Amino acid sequence: MQNYDYIITGSGASGLMLAYRMAKDSFFDNASILIIDKEKKTSNDRTWCFWENGEGEWDELLHKSWDKILFESNIYKNTIPLQSYAYKMLRSGVFYDKLWNFIETKNNISFIKANVTSILDTAEGVFVETSICQYRAVKLLNSVDFDQKYTRQEEYPVLLQHFTGWFVETKKNYFDDSVATFMDFTVDQKRNTRFMYVLPISPNKALFEYTLFSKEVLTKDEYEGELLKYLATKSITEYTITEIEQGVIPMTSYKFWEQNSKNILHIGTVGGWTKASTGYTFKNTSKKTIQLIAFLKAENNFTHFRKKTRFWWYDLLLIDVLSSYNHLGSKLFSTLFKRNSLKNVFRFLDEETSFIEDLRIMLSMPPLRFIIALFKRVLNY
Repeated sequence: MQNYDYIITGSGASGLMLAYRMAKDSFFDNASILIIDKEKKTSNDRTWCFWENGEGEWDELLHKSWDKILFESNIYKNTIPLQSYAYKMLRSGVFYDKLWNFIETKNNISFIKANVTSILDTAEGVFVETSICQYRAVKLLNSVDFDQKYTRQEEYPVLLQHFTGWFVETKKNYFDDSVATFMDFTVDQKRNTRFMYVLPISPNKALFEYTLFSKEVLTKDEYEGELLKYLATKSITEYTITEIEQGVIPMTSYKFWEQNSKNILHIGTVGGWTKASTGYTFKNTSKKTIQLIAFLKAENNFTHFRKKTRFWWYDLLLIDVLSSYNHLGSKLFSTLFKRNSLKNVFRFLDEETSFIEDLRIMLSMPPLRFIIALFKRVLNY
């Protein structure tokens, strides 16, 4: 059996970013580190987008950025300058290349191609069972979802952010590539929270993504039918679909951190690093991996890594409301963007606002459903 100081299971955004930060920090130079995944990712299998204030760590890798966003619904429409912020797009291929290229310069970090089948924390160490053999680690950082426990409980509702996206190339120049359509709720809501997300990359290239926050995914034909309909309403008839993206992201305030043990820490989506109220994960992962590096240098017990904050409660109430009244999503998000400055909305979603600022934002929202959700939570807590 091979022994390691750290094993990282999964080499997606969270696992690879963590390994990259460990590789950059001399504190880990003498530690043996193993990354295990069923494949070594190199292709554009993901598109990550996020807003950011000023320059950022990943700017040199950006595929595109925008300094204005469009929000549109039947009750509110506005093209909003981002001022000091930018909305940024990162394709996964260049991200994988940069991080792997640096990681591979470190002799103390190795990669094994294998399926991870189980993990177990014991007094003798953490045992990782794979399709090849068994490994043992002092500490395990896991991003593999073995059992999706959050789907088999009822205390915390689970919505899905699910989507199909088409990268489209047109013969004519249709797009203003200085404006990203953040949310277009003018599509038929069908008693759900549904919107179109449009990221123009150039005057004749754009990503069109049909997105829902709901409990059930759609059929392939349903996603594609809505994309076809939307393109037709924009008078875009001559185009080529160059790439297709699909995804399903859990939106829940389930306490993922309760699955951590002294020596096993769940990271990424399985660690609860997805922002429950938005489904955004990449920026949160960037922040969390920085925090985790500092934690690894100072602490020994992974059960101490996570703290429940007031923002967890805010996300919980929103998911409670959208779970019970999914058709209200368009109204809720329209009110949020209409009654608050974009800077304050971004800071609130980034969990950077003060409690007074939080109150101002919450008081701008339709109160009844949130009061009912809060009352139910207090009674059941």
